[in-house]
Amino acid sequence: MPKRTTHTYSSEDAAKDGPESELFVYYCKHCSSHVLISDTQLQKMPKRKTDKAYVLDKTKHLARLHTKEAGKILLKRGEGKLEKQFRMACVGCDLFVCYRAEEDLQNASFIYVVDGALSSVAAETNPQDAPVPPCISQLEGGLVQVAIEVEDRSQRSAITRVNADDVRVSVAAPAARGEANNELLEFMGKVLGLRLTQMTLQRGWNNKSKLLIIEDLTARQVYEKLLEAVQP
Repeated sequence: MPKRTTHTYSSEDAAKDGPESELFVYYCKHCSSHVLISDTQLQKMPKRKTDKAYVLDKTKHLARLHTKEAGKILLKRGEGKLEKQFRMACVGCDLFVCYRAEEDLQNASFIYVVDGALSSVAAETNPQDAPVPPCISQLEGGLVQVAIEVEDRSQRSAITRVNADDVRVSVAAPAARGEANNELLEFMGKVLGLRLTQMTLQRGWNNKSKLLIIEDLTARQVYEKLLEAVQP
């Protein structure tokens, strides 16, 4: 049974007038490690247009994080604009869960929570086990199947999200004439360190959903390689 995650605490950290405040606890969606406590719900936070990340304003709301530093990334956005991200990862499975614009966490006014990274319920699992999400499944004969949601005509090829339901991959090529499929296979080959002959792409439940069948890797190896490549 999932753990209940809405609690009432007496907390001097909560941004409330009274001593009692309702705090919301969020967990890593993949390994159930505790990641965030806030006095506001994720679904009530505004979202960025660029990557759909939730915007948590630390000047207005409590943000107690249980994360580890995951490095600095420089991204190119529209019209050649550069965006600097100081990333934070889950301590249980290294999943990229949130980021900030400032190097010093204490000075950061906003925390950007990656869409699909956190859940309000935690499964009864050992965080150290870091289970592989259902979208990456081990098949008979040593094959691995990955459910992929493709976004074509993007500025670059990138893995933008890994959650329980799918791996979201953006590709620069259009869907017409199979160009997006070809680019997807080439890109995934680079991410996974595989040849094209070790992968097969099948159609999923709609035009943008794909099923990638992989040889010579385990589900765990595929999961870890995909997490390392995530770039919202």
